[in-house]
Amino acid sequence: MDEKPPRVTVHPPGPDGARRVTAGDRTLGVAHRIEDLVKILRHALLAEHVPLDEVEVEETDLIDWQGGGPGEWGG
Repeated sequence: MDEKPPRVTVHPPGPDGARRVTAGDRTLGVAHRIEDLVKILRHALLAEHVPLDEVEVEETDLIDWQGGGPGEWGG
């Protein structure tokens, strides 16, 4: 049986533009731009399940973008 990777939530930008990144109740990190998100996912979670080279973070259904999509970083 194929195990599905956990869904990741990228929360709305804070006043400084940073976005909290979580998987369930687990905080994975804080991203200030898309490159930070890629690093967080590579080190904290998705690399275990899906080769990150095969995931387009802007388009994957593994990420729930709240408060704006991948182009919204505020600040």
